[in-house]
Formats: sequence, C-alpha cells, structure tokens
Amino acid sequence: MADQKRCSVVRTGHYEGAQGGVFGAGISAQSAGAEGLCLHRLVMAAGSRGRPHLHEGHESAIFIQSGQVEVWHGEGLAEHVVLRAGDYIHIPADVPHMPVNSGTQEMVCLVARTDPNEQEGVRLLDLPAWLEDRVGPVAVGAG
Repeated sequence: MADQKRCSVVRTGHYEGAQGGVFGAGISAQSAGAEGLCLHRLVMAAGSRGRPHLHEGHESAIFIQSGQVEVWHGEGLAEHVVLRAGDYIHIPADVPHMPVNSGTQEMVCLVARTDPNEQEGVRLLDLPAWLEDRVGPVAVGAG
C-alpha cells in the first residue's frame, strides 16, 4: 500500500527569527512536513526593526494584517516602501530587505515563503552605514 499524505494541524508556538522578530511557528517542514512552502505570523513591536537579510533561493509573500511597516529593499537597501494593513508585498528570491516599525503600534503580518525550512535560507547582511542613523539599532521583538 502506498504512503498516504495527511493533513496537519499546527497549534502555533513562537520563536525568535535570526533576522529579528517574534514568529508564530506555523506551517513548515519542521511543524507539518511541508515540502515547498512555509507560512508564519510575524509580530513586530512598535519602534523596532529587523536585521537586513535575504532568503537564498526563495521568494516571500507578505500580507500586513494590522499596523504599518517600512520595508527597505533592493541593492544596498536603497528602495523604500511603507505598507499598511491590507497591503501585500512580494519579495523575489535573493533580494535584500529589512522591515522597520517606526510607528506607535505593533505590526502583525502573515509571511509565506517557498522555503519549507523556517530559517535555513535566511542570510543576514550588514546594515549600510548611510541607513544606520535613520533606522536605529535592532530592538527586542523586532522583525
């Protein structure tokens, strides 16, 4: 008899991402045996930011559920966009990016990636010197 695949229910836990932020441990290879994607909830505290990073070989799709976030992205993090509740962003594979919550409310989003392993494809990058004064240091609870 052939192996039958089964649906998995994941009761979320939490973990601190290498790139910063508190992630709700959702669907991944580790939690559900996912083979081609992961889906997590990210909460970023007000006044915090993540670390510059990229996802090697994997694209991301993000839906902003509440709050707002600035996303610095592209070569040298030279591009900038502000996302608000209801907005989506697609981040192609290998594109540097960094979220910044400069607001007064926490930001909550859903993050889907084509990497089924929660943190395997995360590659941390250096913060460009020109951006340091603008975004400040990484804060606890950053994303």
